[in-house]
Amino acid sequence: MQPEDLVRDHTIYACVMGSRAFGLATEGSDTDRRGVFLAPAALFWRFEKPPTHVEGPGEERFSWELERFCELALRANPNILECLHSPLVEQVDDTGRELLALRGAFLSRRAHATFTGYALAQRRKLDDDVRTHGAPRWKHAMHLLRLLTSARDLLRTGELTVEVGDGREALLAVKRGEVPWSVVESRFARLAEETDEALARTPLPAEPDHARVADLLFRARRGSAARADRP
Repeated sequence: MQPEDLVRDHTIYACVMGSRAFGLATEGSDTDRRGVFLAPAALFWRFEKPPTHVEGPGEERFSWELERFCELALRANPNILECLHSPLVEQVDDTGRELLALRGAFLSRRAHATFTGYALAQRRKLDDDVRTHGAPRWKHAMHLLRLLTSARDLLRTGELTVEVGDGREALLAVKRGEVPWSVVESRFARLAEETDEALARTPLPAEPDHARVADLLFRARRGSAARADRP
């Protein structure tokens, strides 16, 4: 079985991510598609295991096998957690609905380290751009502000919201380069401080609910094996 066949035939959840999911799309914005597939259990009975992820079919599409997706989500990977909370769901089956019902099981205080760690790495790149070229990549600055806002609100409320809502115009102004870099830097600093403060009072548990996620994976594998055994 070809990797792209796994996506075509065994996807359990697919959504749109990127600017369109964030509510920041403008004319000409790409449509980034992400998904989760459940590789048939029989493929794991060989020395050569199925892929953990697949690019395609088509442009701007990337999918993870369910087990790898869950591993990354339990580690509070920002891209994976946001994928689970996309408002633009394009495809979902019964197993996919179970996965979505477990969104809260993946959320924990680990998100503080992963979201802020990713933000710090991106901030260093922006600072390098300013030193080298005299200006940052404004689109990246916009998305960094969005990510920090999302992390702060997640820690404050215990819920992850992907859409920027009323923050759209202010963020797009940053993307267009209409906001001075010094002002953007001040926003970065304020959001980072507010995110740290939110951690001290967050309703999120210290760890995600591994047991519930493991149960989903076990039942999905067992169901796949049972279907393979049917005549």
